[in-house]
Amino acid sequence: MRSESHHDGSEGVHFLRTDPLDRTLNYEAFGICRGCSRGTTFVIYGGPDRAEEIKGQALNQHYTVHGYINLKDQASVAPPEYVPPNIANVFREGATCLAVECWNAAGTMFRLCVDLATQPMLPKEDVSGLNAKTRRDLGLRLPWLFANGKLPANLHDLSTVIKDDGNDGAHRGTLTKVDAEDLLDFTTRLLEQIFTVPKQVELAKERRQQRHAPAARKK
Repeated sequence: MRSESHHDGSEGVHFLRTDPLDRTLNYEAFGICRGCSRGTTFVIYGGPDRAEEIKGQALNQHYTVHGYINLKDQASVAPPEYVPPNIANVFREGATCLAVECWNAAGTMFRLCVDLATQPMLPKEDVSGLNAKTRRDLGLRLPWLFANGKLPANLHDLSTVIKDDGNDGAHRGTLTKVDAEDLLDFTTRLLEQIFTVPKQVELAKERRQQRHAPAARKK
């Protein structure tokens, strides 16, 4: 990925384009608010691509303001591949909370990811040892899933953070950075096992079938 940056030294405007050859991408532009005289970095698109072309004029006369850069943009942890959109969105929210040091909120979001991912793994029919409380309570559901081979045994030790740390974050507000990062690790590994690895295997099988298809047609 290439970048282009230029600044003419006036009006406090500094453009940063991700790819100078792609005129559809957003800019990041530092500007000064004319109301409060404070600076911020805006995400904008459209308009001229050089600061001198708008000298002395307001940014929003030439560009559409898409948003601005703030602490949430420090979130650098992306959800694993092939995770359903609703779970991926919750994961991103947890990563944002982690980036801004909201440990309890981050832990609660990661716990919600695990909750959403494991609910569909339960059988719909009545099964011995699986009652309404176990279905509802994540702290009880996970041991049942491990005991019945629904989750990989190698995740069992990591799963204790859900009961110990997750409940603390949800009810007592006592999570630390270490606790939140433990929850991130378990959530990431769990989502990979449930969604990423099976999809990767599925795609590998499809590629194998495609490679062997020409040979089969020649026979």
